[in-house]
Amino acid sequence: MVATLALAGVTASIMQTLVTPLLADLPGILHTSSSNSAWVITATLLVAAVCVPVFGRLGDLVGKRRMLLVCSAPLVAGSVVCALSSSVVPMIIGRGLQGMGMGMVPLGIALLRDVVPQERLSPSIALVSASMGIGGGLGLPIAAAIAQYASWRVLFWGSAGLALAVAVLIFLLIPDVPAGARGERFDVPGAVGLGIGLVCLLLAVSKGADWGWGSATTLGLFAAAVVALLAWGAWELRTRQPIVDLRSTARPRVLLTNLASIFVGVGMYSAMLVMPQLLQFPKATGYGLGQSMLAAGLWMAPGGVMMMLVSPLGGKLTNARGPKFTLISGVLVLAAGYGVSLALMGSAWGIMLALMVINSGVGLAYGAMPALIMGSVPLSETAAANGFNTLMRSLGTSIGAAVMGVVLAQLTTTMGGHTLTSENGFRTGLLIGCGIALLSALVAATIPATRHAANSNPTPEPTTAPEQAKISK
Repeated sequence: MVATLALAGVTASIMQTLVTPLLADLPGILHTSSSNSAWVITATLLVAAVCVPVFGRLGDLVGKRRMLLVCSAPLVAGSVVCALSSSVVPMIIGRGLQGMGMGMVPLGIALLRDVVPQERLSPSIALVSASMGIGGGLGLPIAAAIAQYASWRVLFWGSAGLALAVAVLIFLLIPDVPAGARGERFDVPGAVGLGIGLVCLLLAVSKGADWGWGSATTLGLFAAAVVALLAWGAWELRTRQPIVDLRSTARPRVLLTNLASIFVGVGMYSAMLVMPQLLQFPKATGYGLGQSMLAAGLWMAPGGVMMMLVSPLGGKLTNARGPKFTLISGVLVLAAGYGVSLALMGSAWGIMLALMVINSGVGLAYGAMPALIMGSVPLSETAAANGFNTLMRSLGTSIGAAVMGVVLAQLTTTMGGHTLTSENGFRTGLLIGCGIALLSALVAATIPATRHAANSNPTPEPTTAPEQAKISK
């Protein structure tokens, strides 16, 4: 069961980086402009952001196994649509369907609490939680190899086959556990309000560099996001069955864990944006390493493997010292990895070692976050709470991409008539990643301890009187 849920998370996260090796070729493949082809990436991000918290809540209401199977259907369908596409519109539709599959990650994490023995729960949660990073780390070199030596359509046919295999494994191996919040109604206005707010926010963050951060479109989207999310928050506090229980989310352990998740997402993505460019920049620059797309992906692959190996060890550390200790340890290792990268960025093997350290830290941190969340919310809200935490991580990666994009675009040098990011620009990006990691360590250090800290198993805190009345009803 753990292996199946981890594979489901890896499969869903692979879809995020699946088209990265094709970015330069997409305008020609789809017969469109570069700005239009960029929506192939943006569509997946937006749909995933909306669906992850919604599917998490539906998992609590109708059953997590059922929603895992629901998530696998658009993964298969979206992959087939992309494989058959020859223009930009169907490709964007297919990529949007693939983004719906990201709901598998929080659903899988929450399901573990129902089906895994207590003594094996923390390592299992750590592995499934880290599948978000593992899929990205392993998916990039695999996609690069397929794109370089086969038709780009093979990428999508392969992803369709993988998603179908995951659906069959879920159907055969995952038990149907009764829904924790059965009998409650789905909060449709809350889902719509959250979706509008997230789309406006992420669209402004992801496209602000292209449209201009001071443009009317970008500022209007930010303003719309603020208004929509404030209205959504007011509704969630008034409704009796919210899609996200903001009172639970406001608990210090949950609130600070989600805040740390944003910073960890920023810290992780800083390296993911800087390292491939350093590896592929021409040697004539004096700091580029001149690697091919495939070679760059292979140099980065050991980082994904390290995340897979370290995650279960992080679960054992959580059992021994508590999830807060594991989270702080992870972000400190992440910061140390950036220190290694600053010292060894002049060689491919040095970047490989730095990424192995960075991803080890990410694996520890990602594995600890769900344990902190699930130890602080009622059993009936585990999937929704994990969905919201997964959303916070994704928001962090989006912010990280925007920040690094601005930094790398501003600190440039001119060579042979071309404007390129300077060595100082890359170093600044790595320093920012290190600083953000240290900031997340400070946030994690303020997470209050509970009486479960010594045991550290994700046991929920006692429900409040209103929550108990709600459960009884």
